[in-house]
Amino acid sequence: MAADTSARETGGRLAWLRPPKFDDSGAMSLWDHLREIRYRLVISVIAILVLFIVAFIFYVPIVELILRPYQVAAENVRARDPSANIQVVNSGVAAPMILALKAAGLAAIIAACPVWLYQLWAFIVPGLLKREKKIAGLFLLSAIPLFLTGVVVGYMVLPKAFEFMLGFTVAEAGVANLQDLNDFLALEMRMLLVFGGSFLLPVIIVMLNLLGLVKSHSLRKARTFAVFGCFVFGAIATPSGDPFSMLALSAPMVLMYLVSEVICRRNDKRVLKNQIREGLITPDEAEARYWGKTESGND
Repeated sequence: MAADTSARETGGRLAWLRPPKFDDSGAMSLWDHLREIRYRLVISVIAILVLFIVAFIFYVPIVELILRPYQVAAENVRARDPSANIQVVNSGVAAPMILALKAAGLAAIIAACPVWLYQLWAFIVPGLLKREKKIAGLFLLSAIPLFLTGVVVGYMVLPKAFEFMLGFTVAEAGVANLQDLNDFLALEMRMLLVFGGSFLLPVIIVMLNLLGLVKSHSLRKARTFAVFGCFVFGAIATPSGDPFSMLALSAPMVLMYLVSEVICRRNDKRVLKNQIREGLITPDEAEARYWGKTESGND
């Protein structure tokens, strides 16, 4: 009896760590939504903290990996202009520790992407039903490699981006380019995370289409604006401001948008065919829905 009472008390104290319950329709109150946000954030933060501790132990090779793009860029600039004085500096008593913390934090955020990506999807689609849980699994299977691919692409673009920026160093006037290491790391963190996040565009679009929230005809109508928006986003989201990183971010986003549009179009056709087969709609109605037309035949 005492053990049962103790278990109930422990469960009561830890109840705030559990997600709120949904009713049969998957709905919840505003307060429960706030509780769910807290739960998703706590789980994500715990996963990042655990990996942060592991990464902090091995922060030296992580810092070396982070510095590699800058070193490659500096070597290329010196090869063209041997008089160029380019180097990174780490000034301040606490700067080395801050550098180690930032490097470990970046590694932890990237390594914990399976956890926080799932928590993000679970929050976007609350009260997951059986079909939606399958879609969530597909989301993870595609989102994780896409995010990591975006990070890798961003990492590969960094040397050319840094070389472009360092190339403006006026060595003839005796100007030395001393890059603060922590500022450089903050710039690299933003670029890697932006690249990783942008590569999630197609999987988000396709998953929303599978849930019936986005239709292929809407994507088709918005294609011109989407392509323009990808290039604007690439110009704004790349802090370096060079054309190489902008194109490396914008071009894949445009390509992935077009690919996701094709996938959504095929899925819409499949859904409409099933509805025709089940007698829910007529072929003419299916054609109108596919092209996003009203009953009067206008867009």
